[in-house]
Amino acid sequence: MSTHPLPTPHAAEIVREYGPFGGDGRVHGVSHDGRHVWVATGTTLVAFDPDSGEHRRELDCACDAGTAFDGTHLWQIAEARIDRIDPASGRVLGSIPAPGAGADSGLTWAEGHLWVGQYRDRKIHQIDPATGRVLRTIESNRFITGVTWVDGELWHGTWEGDESELRRVDPASGAVLERLAMPEGAVVSGLESDGAGLFYCGGAGSGTVRAVRRPRAA
Repeated sequence: MSTHPLPTPHAAEIVREYGPFGGDGRVHGVSHDGRHVWVATGTTLVAFDPDSGEHRRELDCACDAGTAFDGTHLWQIAEARIDRIDPASGRVLGSIPAPGAGADSGLTWAEGHLWVGQYRDRKIHQIDPATGRVLRTIESNRFITGVTWVDGELWHGTWEGDESELRRVDPASGAVLERLAMPEGAVVSGLESDGAGLFYCGGAGSGTVRAVRRPRAA
């Protein structure tokens, strides 16, 4: 875990809110497939159009933590496993063990690998999508929720008490490079970039997803 001093946080700019969604009333994971935002609601994966906010798809499946998209398939944490799902049919095509054996949180896809957050262990694991083997681990000093990569930058969500942040970290050392503080009570339970100017943040028990503007590179 990095011992570098933390940078001063900046206020996160929330530009839109979606939902609330159904399922168990909570948002557990968020992903983006290039067109739609996918939301894990416990029992149903919901896809919505981020421009109109309209629901486009629903898949019945176990989805109690992070969600990812690899360009073809959805990946979904379901208790102690990670399922690979056909987004057209909702069929589970295969599964691998989750590194936290049920203590996992965020999930994203980057550079041919899955990246898995572990909430209370304060870790992010890079894993082999074929076997689930842990390839490397990054440690944090805060609870980890969602994780995402965008333009070579690794970001993750934090959530402790009623306080949440989005943090950009050095993928080699884990040093915190940038902090976006969410408003009080606007917790982050899942995180994904749209590959451009927005982050989509799951809102846990609010049942909502918030779009947060991604800071411009200095």
